[in-house]
Amino acid sequence: MAPASRLLALWALAYAFVRPVILQGLTDNSRFRALCSRERLLASFGDRVVRLSTANTYSYHKVDLPFQEYVEQLLHPQDPTSLGNDTLYFFGDNNFTEWASLFRHYSPPPFGLLGTAPAYSFGIAGAGSGVPFHWHGPGYSEVIYGRKRWFLYPPEKTPEFHPNKTTLAWLRDTYPALPPSARPLECTIRAGEVLYFPDRWWHATLNLDTSVFISTFLG
Repeated sequence: MAPASRLLALWALAYAFVRPVILQGLTDNSRFRALCSRERLLASFGDRVVRLSTANTYSYHKVDLPFQEYVEQLLHPQDPTSLGNDTLYFFGDNNFTEWASLFRHYSPPPFGLLGTAPAYSFGIAGAGSGVPFHWHGPGYSEVIYGRKRWFLYPPEKTPEFHPNKTTLAWLRDTYPALPPSARPLECTIRAGEVLYFPDRWWHATLNLDTSVFISTFLG
């Protein structure tokens, strides 16, 4: 078996359906990172209308506004007292065609899953923001700028959380009282690192800085 095929087989056996893993050094996204600076994004996409979601578990409410308005007026540190329904988050509702000139410079991780096709979701968010616990299919999340803290539970272990409380509120109010046996897996993903999360794993995220990130969902 060729080295690349062997690596893919080992990844599939060890992680694809079993547990999350942090990947480092598999791709070079320095060009993509340069294009994701505040100045370049505003110059290229400032007048584009983007769709924001509320930062609760279900993200039902959507708001459309110019990207520049989001960056200049809403991209600020999270208010710890705000509920998820009151917090707007730019992630998950991007028009791939409109952002294609940016996405074509992104190199996703080289591992896939049989019968799936990758779909990108691009995000920018302020410090302290994030999405409370939820689950979906497998995928990757790469941090381009900043740091993102992750909290993960396997599918059979439903976390204790309120769907309309932010991750920051959960970390402040619920997390300290959890016994060791009820605590999640945790990690902090930094610029250039990628987290792989398997199918149906519960996860919540917390941006520790103003962050730029991109997910590759395997659907």
